[in-house]
Amino acid sequence: MTKKIIYLDNAATIRTDEKVVREMEKFYLKEYGNPSSAHLLGERAALAMNKARGKIAREIGAKAWEIVFTSGTTESNNMVFFGLARGELGRKRKKIIISAIEHSSIIEICSVLKKEGFEICEIGVDGKGILDINKLEKEIDAGVLLVSIMQVNNEMGVIQDIGKIGEICRQRGVLFHSDCAQSLGKLKINAKEMRIDLLSAGAHKIGGPKGIGLLYIREGIELKPLIYGGGQERGLRGGTENVPGIAGFAAAIELSKKADKEKIEKMRNYFIAGLERTGGKINGGREKRIYDNVNVSFPGIDGENLVLFLSGKGIMCLTGSACESKKKKESKVLKALGLSEREILGSLRFGLSGETKKEDIDFTLKEIKCFLDMVKNIK
Repeated sequence: MTKKIIYLDNAATIRTDEKVVREMEKFYLKEYGNPSSAHLLGERAALAMNKARGKIAREIGAKAWEIVFTSGTTESNNMVFFGLARGELGRKRKKIIISAIEHSSIIEICSVLKKEGFEICEIGVDGKGILDINKLEKEIDAGVLLVSIMQVNNEMGVIQDIGKIGEICRQRGVLFHSDCAQSLGKLKINAKEMRIDLLSAGAHKIGGPKGIGLLYIREGIELKPLIYGGGQERGLRGGTENVPGIAGFAAAIELSKKADKEKIEKMRNYFIAGLERTGGKINGGREKRIYDNVNVSFPGIDGENLVLFLSGKGIMCLTGSACESKKKKESKVLKALGLSEREILGSLRFGLSGETKKEDIDFTLKEIKCFLDMVKNIK
């Protein structure tokens, strides 16, 4: 008998929606032309791609030509940092400001740039995970190349006020980038109103395909390309465009608007209450938190053992972000919140979706309690 899977790792990736798959299938089997080809099938592929580009651009208040398609958020982040650092502005300005809780892709990019002579300034957060805005303002000077602050943290779901940060950066004449991997399609984003100059996101967090992402580049900003050859995507990313993925991305954006966010949030709050009854401590603030995220610590418990135990019961979750979970590193994000080593070791992240049912949450809480009781008896 096949064990039922309770999937609570939706912050890492969501099941691709069947409507998205059907939309993509059309471009694999029927409209399969290369959009750079001058014949009819190529022209139809290019038309479909640019129609999708327009839909996605409207979602973030951008113009269609300000959207460049990439393989995902990580590539988009690389394009921003290296594209600026190796351009004309990067020769004049050598300081980059990020938060202490950025995604690992940005942390690792900054490690490389630091070796190349750039100054990396990390701004801390309070116990709820909110950025120290006053410290940010003090650090912005004439030497700053870029400020990069994610809108929603991938581990604990805390939401930053990127509109306020964007306004500060615009007033100071500094470029502002935001990693919106966890917020695109979930929160209202208007790049123009929020004074965002560059924005990264991907499709697979909202029911779209893996391997497709976007980079919004405000008109007038110049980046050095990372990938040369063919001149696609305004010369910024050589290589044949992923038309099926782009079409799937646009379809996922449309479907994300229909998600019952209030229902998911109620389920999340129900889950949080249950976790606290079992002795769990919720990490990150409650008020400024994305509606589908739960990050909890059970101090003194080995989180990895609990993840494996739950996996054996058909319940899928992680100790941190998917990008970090197999590296067995202490969570930099939770450390920035001031959590102790015991709390960090015993932390788990759950990501809910519209498919999460009350009985799934009840079963998960029951199995967590079972594990905690088992550990208590061993001790």
